[in-house]
Amino acid sequence: MSINHASSLLALWLGTGLSSSLWAEEVGYLEKPVIVTASRTDQAAEDTLASVTVITRTDIERQQARSMQDLLQGIAGINFANTGGPGKLTTLFMRGTESDHVLVLVDGIRMGSATAGFTEIQNFPVELIDHIEIVRGPRSSLYGPEAVGGVIHIFTRKGGKGIKPSFSFGGGSYGTISGSGTLSGGNERGWFNLGISGSDTSGFNSCKGSLSAGCFTLEPDKDGYRNISGSARAGYRFDNGLDIEARFLHTDGHSEYDGSFVNRTKLSQQVMGGTVRYSPFEPWRMTLTAGRSHENSDNFKEKIFMTRFNTRRDTISWQNDIAITPNQLLTIGTDYLYDHVDSTSRFTTTSRYNWGIFAQHQLALAAHKLQFSLRHDDNQQFGSQVTGGASWGYSLTQQVRLTAGFGSAFKAPTFNELYFPGFGNPNLKPEDARSAELGVKGQSGWANWSLNLYETWIDDLIAFDMSTFSSANIDKARIRGLEALLNTEIKGWMIQTNLTFLDPENRSNGVMRGNVLPRRSRQSFRIDTSRRFGDFIVGAMLLVEGKRYDDLANKRMLDSYAKVDLRAEYLINPQWRIQGRIENLFDKDYETAAFFNQPGRNFFVTLRYQP
Repeated sequence: MSINHASSLLALWLGTGLSSSLWAEEVGYLEKPVIVTASRTDQAAEDTLASVTVITRTDIERQQARSMQDLLQGIAGINFANTGGPGKLTTLFMRGTESDHVLVLVDGIRMGSATAGFTEIQNFPVELIDHIEIVRGPRSSLYGPEAVGGVIHIFTRKGGKGIKPSFSFGGGSYGTISGSGTLSGGNERGWFNLGISGSDTSGFNSCKGSLSAGCFTLEPDKDGYRNISGSARAGYRFDNGLDIEARFLHTDGHSEYDGSFVNRTKLSQQVMGGTVRYSPFEPWRMTLTAGRSHENSDNFKEKIFMTRFNTRRDTISWQNDIAITPNQLLTIGTDYLYDHVDSTSRFTTTSRYNWGIFAQHQLALAAHKLQFSLRHDDNQQFGSQVTGGASWGYSLTQQVRLTAGFGSAFKAPTFNELYFPGFGNPNLKPEDARSAELGVKGQSGWANWSLNLYETWIDDLIAFDMSTFSSANIDKARIRGLEALLNTEIKGWMIQTNLTFLDPENRSNGVMRGNVLPRRSRQSFRIDTSRRFGDFIVGAMLLVEGKRYDDLANKRMLDSYAKVDLRAEYLINPQWRIQGRIENLFDKDYETAAFFNQPGRNFFVTLRYQP
């Protein structure tokens, strides 16, 4: 994508904002959600000093999303690399950092594979999600290792007053069918939600590689995927203010793909945990959370079992929020993380723990808002790690706020990088990052908008060293970015836009210095719009992503692309509706990972019951 094209996108984004001001009196819907992820405490999303995006249940159903990639693709700061369609390995990059630099939480519990280092989000059932909070920028000073590029916090569905069942069933291209059902209920004291979700698709040929590139095999067949998931969540509040909650989620996926060594995977993910909240006296609130997550994979060549990678993560967190004054909140807490690996590959070390203590001070002084955080982690393998963060906000007016921030972060090497036979290096050091950010955000009767400029430096990046044929701390990176977000409403059309410019540069010494980090698009733009006409709701999404490289050497380029999705729904009555979606309307042929196919033009129809 040329500079002229990038300038055109910026002009389009600005033009949308300027034109919307002409129709300020028409605004009827701009959500103002409360989030917890940015500071580990409740605050309105519009008041946070971090760059955040919230995807609500309303957004999920309005967009007719069927996967996490559907939900997150085109969100400011996020790039995907998908290897062949639904259910195939999908890696996520946030603000140009590595795929294992993003912390994924589910109802406050850490997810992710201790061997690979990232969470396989392609398996997560969107029908069981209530909302998602996305926080961009380092958060290690609050959450410890992994939160280098940001945090994605997934909240499962919960119940409310009265018994309410819901149901959906749909089908479409590539022999795809899916269905879900939930039952929720509650009263002033207690609530619950039970859910089940499933999908099956025949898929398409995931890889068009050769014996020497891509998937290193020739398997021109359809590569299917099926998934079944279930969740449960319940809570109760006692007379003395004690609040307890328990949750459980399990998902099983079976994915076929093209590969010379393995070409089928059975992947299961599970999260279970509980939270207790209690206030001994008015200024002090305690929260205790404990949980366990599993990510297990069995890998096959056709029907022959080849390898197994099972990982377990145990987490315990004790947090204390103390209101010093009405304008000051002190948060003090401790976290415990234990990782364990069980695999057919012989890892020389199979477990480790990480203890962390943290403190945060939030205060408001006239037009100023400040947030300071400091954390010390004691890692069993790497010893002491200290991270910190500082953010400042200044309200120019009641509608416009300036922000500035600095944060540091670290990422401990994965078990694969340390101990995988023939590949690992037990002498690796943690990756270290520092990030600075400037921003401005505004809200009014016609729009919510923000503009953020940031720079991140990462030292001791882990990469494969060809001289030793093992992992090594040989890379450095400097990442610069600009993000613009706008949510508004014009003449009844709800419009959400994201615009990202990214400069992820390899700063290592050697021939690759100055190269672009692979699989990150340097420009991306998304505009999503919808409107209701009586009993009909129509919508469209345009996603434009610039060129990217597939390799560190920058020799294999992936072309830029533009993709258009259309959707519509008819409200049969207040409880029933039928939805239809056409994805990739113009049948664009594109790749986010070299040689791996993406869906062509396809459609999906859903019947939904929601009281």
